[in-house]
Amino acid sequence: MAENKEDIKAQVLEAYKNHRALQIQAGETKHFYGRNINGEPLSLLKHTGITEYEPSELFITSHSGTPLIEIEQAIEKHNQMLPFEPPYFGSTATVGGMVAAGLSGPRRASAGAVRDCILGVDIINGKGEYLHFGGKVMKNVAGYDVSRLMCGALGTLGVLMSITLRLAPMPPCEQTIAISLNPNDAIQKMNEWANTAMPISASFYDGNDLYVRLSGSLSTTQACIDIIGGECIDWSDIFWKNIREHAHDFFITDLPLWRISVPPNTPPLKLSGSYVMEWNGGLRWYATEDNAEYLRAEVESVDGHACVFRGNNTEQVFHPLSDVSMKIHRKLKHAFDPAGILNPGKMYAEF
Repeated sequence: MAENKEDIKAQVLEAYKNHRALQIQAGETKHFYGRNINGEPLSLLKHTGITEYEPSELFITSHSGTPLIEIEQAIEKHNQMLPFEPPYFGSTATVGGMVAAGLSGPRRASAGAVRDCILGVDIINGKGEYLHFGGKVMKNVAGYDVSRLMCGALGTLGVLMSITLRLAPMPPCEQTIAISLNPNDAIQKMNEWANTAMPISASFYDGNDLYVRLSGSLSTTQACIDIIGGECIDWSDIFWKNIREHAHDFFITDLPLWRISVPPNTPPLKLSGSYVMEWNGGLRWYATEDNAEYLRAEVESVDGHACVFRGNNTEQVFHPLSDVSMKIHRKLKHAFDPAGILNPGKMYAEF
C-alpha cells in the first residue's frame, strides 16, 4: 500500500511503462458508482492528513486519503461546513473519493456543487508526473480550470493527491417544514419559491409531501414559514441526513436506482416505479425496471440525462455522449492518461 507521493508516483510510472491498468482505491464507499473495472489496486488510504486550514480565509487543504469525517469534524469546531453537503455512504469515505465521484447532497441547489468549491488540486497523471492546478482563493482562477475537471471524473484523468476546498459558515438557524401536495403543485411551488429571496437550502418531494429546509436567522426562517405554511418537523437534521446518505425508505430497494437530471420545472416523467425529487425538481431518483433505452428516450425528450446509480442493468451506466462530446472526452483522457491506465472504462467503455 502506497504511503506517500513518491511511492504512488513510482507505482503509476511503473504501470505506465508496462501498460498495466490501475484501479484507484481509498474508502471504497462509492465503489458501486460507475462501470465495473479491473486493474491493479492503487490504494490511497495511507495518504492522509490535513495540511493547511485557515478558518478566517474559509479554505482547507488535505491529502486525498483523509477521511471525510476528519475534515468535517475539524471545520465544525469553527462553525464551518462543506457547502455542498456531500454524501458519505459509509464511515470510511475520503475527501478524494468525494471529489472523484462529484456527488453533492441536499444543499446543492442553493450552495453549489462539489466542483464549485474546489479551489485547487495536486494530481499524478497517467505518466507518473506530479502536477498542481488552482490555488487557495476563487479569484486566482484564470482560463480553463483543470482542478474542477477532476470532479466527477472517477479517477480516469489523474490520481488525486491533494485537494483545497472552499468552506462556508454554518447557518445560525435551520428549520424544515412539510406540506402535502400533488406532484404538479409540488414542482410549481419548488420553482416558485426558488425564485424568491427565501433562504431555502434543500427541498425533497416523496410523492405525497414536500419538505423544505430554511437556513438563516431565526426571524427570517420564521417569516418564511409564515409565508409558505405547512408543518414544522422536529427531526430535521436526521431527515436530511437520511436523504443525503440514502437511508430514507425510498432508497431501500432492490430495483435499479436511476439518477435523473432534468430542468427543474419539468412535469412528472412518464416512467413506471416510484420516484422522489430533490433540488427544486432538478434531480429525480427513480426505482424502476423500465428498459434503459425507453427511460433515456423519455429523459432526453425533456432535455435531461440519466445514469444508473445502483443496480447495473445496462453496460451504459452514464448517459450516452454525442459524437462531439465523446471526441472531447477521448482527447482529455489522452492528454492526462495517454496509455489509458487510470481506472480505464470506469465511466465509458471507450476510455
